[in-house]
Parts: sequence; structure tokens; C-alpha cells
Amino acid sequence: MVRGRICSLSVRDVRFPTSLGGHGSDAMHTDPDYSAAYVVLETDAEDGLKGYGITFTLGKGTEVVVCAVNALAHHVLNKDLSDIVGDFRGFYRQLTSDGQLRWIGPEKGVVHLATAAILNAVWDLWAKQERKPLWKLLVDMDPRTLLSCIDFRYITDVLTEEEAYEILQKGQVGKKEREGQMLMHGYPAYTTSCAWLGYSDDTLKQLCTEALKAGWTRFKVKVGADLQDDVRRCRLIRNMIGPEKTLMMDANQRWDVPEAVKWMSKLAEFKPLWIEEPTSPDDILGHATISKALAPLGIGVATGEQCHNRVIFKQLLQAKALQFLQIDSCRLGSVNENLSVLLMAKKFEIPVCPHAGGVGLCELVQHLIIFDFISISASLQNRMCEYVDHLHEHFRYPVIIKKASYMPPKDAGYSTEMKEESVKKHQYPDGEVWKKLLAAQEN
Repeated sequence: MVRGRICSLSVRDVRFPTSLGGHGSDAMHTDPDYSAAYVVLETDAEDGLKGYGITFTLGKGTEVVVCAVNALAHHVLNKDLSDIVGDFRGFYRQLTSDGQLRWIGPEKGVVHLATAAILNAVWDLWAKQERKPLWKLLVDMDPRTLLSCIDFRYITDVLTEEEAYEILQKGQVGKKEREGQMLMHGYPAYTTSCAWLGYSDDTLKQLCTEALKAGWTRFKVKVGADLQDDVRRCRLIRNMIGPEKTLMMDANQRWDVPEAVKWMSKLAEFKPLWIEEPTSPDDILGHATISKALAPLGIGVATGEQCHNRVIFKQLLQAKALQFLQIDSCRLGSVNENLSVLLMAKKFEIPVCPHAGGVGLCELVQHLIIFDFISISASLQNRMCEYVDHLHEHFRYPVIIKKASYMPPKDAGYSTEMKEESVKKHQYPDGEVWKKLLAAQEN
């Protein structure tokens, strides 16, 4: 039973100094401090439940997202939760179509990240009130109710609501068995933790050895800054993991289109399954050109973590520009928009392999991909979810990985809640961690 009027929305700037260890470093983002705009919603309901929502950032700029959350807050405050989820499509559109704020979007950039943080908190609260983990809330939801959460505007030329309904109806077959399979074995994952660009060879070797011992069979390496260095590092990691394990590469938008094709031709000997984000995330036709050129080499193209919205995904699918689609739980407009992308991917039969890592992205996206398998895709072929072993200790309901697979969360909600002690310590700039670091920088 959904209840309560939203009477409070707070947002905090939480940053972790990951740049100090080179964690998260790639060809474009050399010194990220993994951060989040952290939203908390409270209601006047007697249950005392709160909704927690995040969007992921890399340090500087988090304060801008916090501003955007505050600018959108009036759309949420004093609303009954039952009215929001009772017309979730309408509420989503209200948030994304604010007559003035949409000018600094629309549905992209800072204002869309803020939308994601707020809506993630709403979904967390809804799932908690229903006493279900978010994936289970979605799996158990009547298809028509599920579709009523999605704004189909701008994508009906590719996917109508009726087509989406048919996909969900087909997904009802074998659903119970797939849910059982997930609860027993979990959703297959791959690791990016071993091969950040800023890591030394010794660190890379050590982390690779540990990952192999822990049963990991799929690995991703960051590339794109220096070709000779890439060749050396890819040879190192391929020799360590052996020929039968899966290797992926990620250039994080570093190259021009011809450069991407040329560079990957040189790295083809290491048999990568995909090259991720080879060029600008907005260059749909560029991705299509790269896809076509690399197909004879057996290399797919993966992208999506910096896709603005469902419209860009629609065009990437239409243009045959990607072979692996990477949703992000905090870049798109929360669960609502991700649902539309999962359904489009199913129509085009393109495997979804979500982006994760950062602050809480693993915690959130596991719900979406587990739901996708049970209710939409019904397949694990060429499918896996990214895993990065950073910062999980700061969450109340951290991910559980067993045998290199995500085990379905059992706690109610969207796994978004952070430990209050961690939030206080890492709040920017007044938390204990940052007071020390900033004082040291001044000296």
C-alpha cells in the first residue's frame, strides 16, 4: 500500500578521494574523485521510511547537480507518493518538462542527472513501502502498470506502447523459472577493477592474479592514451588470463572515428569482445562507421554510459551503431527511462551489458539487469554486468558477488542507502576527510 505525502527533500554533495590511488582512471578521466549527489526523501507516513537516491559524478561539478536537484525539488514536495506512482508517466514528464529548467537540458546533462537522483529516491521509497527489493517490485508488476511508468514520447517510431506490452506478455512465459535461476546462480558479471589506466604493471598483475583466483572469467582493460602502452598492457593481461577468458577494451571517448578503427586494428590480436566508447558518445553515425569497420575483425562496439537519454539509444539501435548496449542507472531518467531502453534493446535483439562502478552504480543497476533477464530479455547470451570493487563498504545494502555473479538483493528498496557515518565523513567540503585533505593542500 503506497502512502504518505513527501514533506522533505534534502541533497548532499558526497565525494570520495579515489584519485589519490588512481582508481577509476582512464584515457579521458585521469583523476576522478568518485562522488554522488545524494538525495533523501521523507514522508509524513507513520512507517518512517525514507527514499534514498543518487546520481554519480567525478568530483568537481557535484555542487552543480546539487543546485539542479534543489531547483527541481518543488515538483516533488507536498506530493502524495500514491499520486506520483499512480501517474508516474505524468510525473516523469512534469520533472523533465519544467518550462524553464528544460532549457538547460532538455533531458540531458546536469538537469537530467538531478532528475535521476530524485526519481531513484522515489523508486527506493516505493519499493520499501511494498516491502520488496526493486527488481522484485518490477518483476511482480502488472505489465500495464509497468508501462504506465514510461514516457514513450519521441520513441514511438521504434517502439509503441502496444509493442512494449507484447514484449512483456511474451516475457511472462518461463518467468518463475528465470527468477529461480537468478536466486540460485545470480547474474553474470565482469570486472574492471584490475586494469585502470593509472595502475602500475605490478598492481595490474597482482589484481589480475587475485581476480582469477576468485573465479573471474571476464576482464576489461582501459585503453586509448598511448598505442604502444596499450599493446604492452593488453599483451600482459591477455597472457595472464589466457586465451579462453573474455577480454573487453574501453577507450572512454578518446578517439576520432578513423583513429578508433586504426587503433583497434592494432589491438585486434588480443581478441577483444568489444571496444567501449571508442569516440564521442553523441556521434551515432561515427559509432555506426566504427561498428561496420570492426565487424570483420570480430570486435563489437559497446556504448551507453554517457548516453543522454532514450532518444540517443533509439538512434544508436536504428543505425546499427552498437552490438552491446550499456545502460546506466544514474545517467538516464532513473528506472522509468531505463525501462524504455531495455524494451527497445529487446526489440532490436541487442544484448544489454550495464555500466557500473562509481558510487553505488553496481548497487542500483543490478536490480535493472536482473529484472531484464526475468521479464524482458530471457537470455544470458553475450550478456554480463560490469562490476568494480570500490566503495561498497559505504552502503547499507552492498552488492553480493558470488562466483563472479551478482546475487539478487533481498532487502526492500533500490539498495541506494548509504551509511550516515560515511556520508558525514565524505561530505564536501565540510566532512572530516575533506577538511584534512584541503588543509594539507593549502600547506
